[in-house]
Amino acid sequence: MRDFSLEKYAELCQAINKNGYRAVSYSEYLANKNAENIIVLRHDIDRMPLNALAMAKVENKHGIKSTYYFRIPGTFKPEIIKEIANLGHEIGYHYESMDQANGDHKKAIENFKQNLAKLRKIYPVETVCMHGNPLTKYDNRDLWRHYDFKDCGIKGESYLSMGPDVAYFSDTGRTWSNKFKGKDHPIHADGRFDHIFPETTDDVIKLINDKKIDKFCLTVHSERWSATYLGWFGYYGLDLIVQMAKTLLRV
Repeated sequence: MRDFSLEKYAELCQAINKNGYRAVSYSEYLANKNAENIIVLRHDIDRMPLNALAMAKVENKHGIKSTYYFRIPGTFKPEIIKEIANLGHEIGYHYESMDQANGDHKKAIENFKQNLAKLRKIYPVETVCMHGNPLTKYDNRDLWRHYDFKDCGIKGESYLSMGPDVAYFSDTGRTWSNKFKGKDHPIHADGRFDHIFPETTDDVIKLINDKKIDKFCLTVHSERWSATYLGWFGYYGLDLIVQMAKTLLRV
């Protein structure tokens, strides 16, 4: 079975259910950080919102809830967002305000508030997640060095509000390891899970099957997961280009 296909993602959902874990949205995690045997599922919708809808349907079929973070204007498609919300998933804002304001935090907070209000006309957004563009010098989380997101009615930021007892894995770069993560890492991680290096989705499934980790957070970019060979190879090519760009930037 191809990795990063919807079929493989369905297998991941089955492993979550089979091993007694409870998949939760980010707001559910924040409401009870002491909960055990949980997997926080988060989706950064950087591109291809239709892929997000397809993934949301797979999760719904398996009785799984998760959080979908949408960019504005990049992936802001109200009808798709409404349909995903109607499937029982949480909707959040994938903000990139420092990038869009060229590092000016005063302009950035206005950008944040305007876009948040736009998204809240569709869904009562309670959590946000920064977009980590590897091609900019800004870290969008730096906005909160100057402001408090709680003043905007936000309960949590997915990188800043996650406890160190949560094992965090992301599919950035078409691998679950840390090879191409860049800005994609939780701020409060204390290194306790740094010795765990899953590469493939089968590796992640094995970690779930082993039941040695009490709390996971999985960040899944739905554009990377396709039900067709054409879509799979198309995004595979884009991933290769992005990975080469990240490598050159490091050099």
